[in-house]
Amino acid sequence: MIRRKFITQSAIALAGLSFSSNILAAASSNPKPLKKILVTGGAYGPPWIKYLIGLTGKEKPKICVLPTASGDNQGYINYMLDNLKKFPTEPYVQKVFIESATQKISFEESLLAADAILVPGGNTLDMIALWQAHGIDKILNTAWEKGIVLTGSSAGAICWFHEGLSDSRPKALSSVKSLGFLTGSVSPHYHSSPTRATTYQDMVLKGDIKPGYGLDENAGLYFEGTAIAKVLAGDAKSKVYQVSVESGAIAEKILEPTIIS
Repeated sequence: MIRRKFITQSAIALAGLSFSSNILAAASSNPKPLKKILVTGGAYGPPWIKYLIGLTGKEKPKICVLPTASGDNQGYINYMLDNLKKFPTEPYVQKVFIESATQKISFEESLLAADAILVPGGNTLDMIALWQAHGIDKILNTAWEKGIVLTGSSAGAICWFHEGLSDSRPKALSSVKSLGFLTGSVSPHYHSSPTRATTYQDMVLKGDIKPGYGLDENAGLYFEGTAIAKVLAGDAKSKVYQVSVESGAIAEKILEPTIIS
């Protein structure tokens, strides 16, 4: 009787071991997608488009342009589409300023069909508010988790961080809270004006904005998960700066980039 019980328990243990092995094998054959975000300080020309294509792993990726920050400005949309069509891509646009009759599928269906989602510049504050109202913020998080590449410049860089230095409000640069996929803050167009870098540094020192990164116009960062995988630039002059507070003073460290072309 005891022996039978022992044999039964052993058989159960072996079955459990086999079941666990099957789960591990299934998990290893279906690895979790790598989460990717590519941001630039303002430029999004040919070097960045080519780099983005490489990140998708597709020969002809579907790239969704999400131009909410510009108010879905048609001139801006045409400019982005013209640039993307010079490369092996299938670009399309998802507007947010729509009427129901013109939108035959949901935002979720549209955005999650892409291999990459490209967010151009404009008003970050307005864009985030609209995304939250429509639930697009949650869809973008799902896209990120699924391995769809998230990318953008200016407002399209700020949106993925906790916050960023923005000209979204009248008169002065200010901090705008964003989606928070990436920790800290970012200041695009870092050296595009005499005051942007110093304003960012002053706000970081005072605690008005979290420490983070200053991106020159043609410089950027590529993240895998929430960690920096590459520091990039489209020319030799553009840099990325890590801005923090050390011993009560501002610390600015240049992160030397890999030049892409």
